[in-house]
Amino acid sequence: MQLSDVEVRILGCLMEKEATTPDNYPLSLNALTSACNQLSNREPVMSLSEDQVKWAVNSLRQQSLVRAIQPSDARVMKFQHLLTEKLDLDQPARAILCVLMLRGPQTLGEIKTRTNRLAEFTSVADVEGAVRGLIPRELVVEMARQPGQKEIRFAHLLSGPPKDAPAEAQVEIAAPEPRLDRIAELEASLDEVRRELAALRSQFEEFTRQFS
Repeated sequence: MQLSDVEVRILGCLMEKEATTPDNYPLSLNALTSACNQLSNREPVMSLSEDQVKWAVNSLRQQSLVRAIQPSDARVMKFQHLLTEKLDLDQPARAILCVLMLRGPQTLGEIKTRTNRLAEFTSVADVEGAVRGLIPRELVVEMARQPGQKEIRFAHLLSGPPKDAPAEAQVEIAAPEPRLDRIAELEASLDEVRRELAALRSQFEEFTRQFS
């Protein structure tokens, strides 16, 4: 698995909102775009258009990492992540990956502070145990300590090794397969047709209720 930065941001946002605002999850395209462009708890801050998010979502659907659903009480398509099932993540692992995906490389102390709404870690040692459990699975890597840094930082590997990762981590990640752009384009067109059909269905139901 080697995802783009936008795909990582989308998955991280879906994971975060699932845990912190479950009543509003899954997310519509508009809500997902807003979450991706959120100014707080994001590093780096992004400014993505809905089209950019839509294309990345379609790519994630091709990889079975996102599912599109249309609730009976909603007129728009909504999206939910499948990363927990795909990677068999427990709650601590899910929380750690989520904050690393949303905020980049972090120390153990930063991870503990930033996961307080996602999981309960009683100590930094608990965080370290969970983080190091993800390293053999090639989901997280320990960063090389940089001059002036007192603490070790850790990063996710879902988009390949970060530039400061140890050399051995650089060779463990396979090159990504080419994107199936034509298939993604067809998926986007199909989504548009589904939205139009859903809107027509809603209008028809409203029309029939006037005569019932």
